[in-house]
Amino acid sequence: MDLADLRLSYTKAGLAEEDAARDPFRQFELWFNQALLAGMVEPNAMTLATAGASGQPNARAVLLKGFDEAGFVFYTNYGSRKSREIDANPNVCLLFYWAELERQVRIAGTAARVAAAESDAYFASRPVGHQLGAWVSSQSQVIPGRQTLEESLAAVASRFEPGPVPRPPHWGGFRVVPQTFEFWQGRPNRLHDRLEYVRAEDGWSLRRLSP
Repeated sequence: MDLADLRLSYTKAGLAEEDAARDPFRQFELWFNQALLAGMVEPNAMTLATAGASGQPNARAVLLKGFDEAGFVFYTNYGSRKSREIDANPNVCLLFYWAELERQVRIAGTAARVAAAESDAYFASRPVGHQLGAWVSSQSQVIPGRQTLEESLAAVASRFEPGPVPRPPHWGGFRVVPQTFEFWQGRPNRLHDRLEYVRAEDGWSLRRLSP
């Protein structure tokens, strides 16, 4: 299959050192807000890359549910493959790709479970169907078929009728604490702008990477 016709020339913006925020969390907030204003579908979608004790990498898309200077938070089943790999090796990488803006953000750091109270608060804000689904799913485990899920959902819905639905003990959040950020802006002739922030003892250092 020849994919030559899919080549793009990136021309929408640039990213100069003097225009970048001194704080990478601030720079991320600026770009994230621009992604929101662009009307993108799920601008909070991010690729989460993990590698367990064996070193075999895995990646999947998850949804960012909150961020501040403490880190980036997502929620999942603690029995899932991603969770087991994080438990074995907390070094992870996040990647945001905003095609409409010709931008990427890569964040490398370490992941740890959030406090139970934080997971409780977020779980309580979810739609009831999503809450029930968290009880039903044995994420990443082999199941006989779709009917297994439907039957389990009916049983769980009956169990917690009329509500509220408590958070399952096997479900909660992770917070990724960044060590590096890379902000990538597509540019003509493949001479892209790549600015990398590296955590230091007294804050963050900023440097340019070759495209």
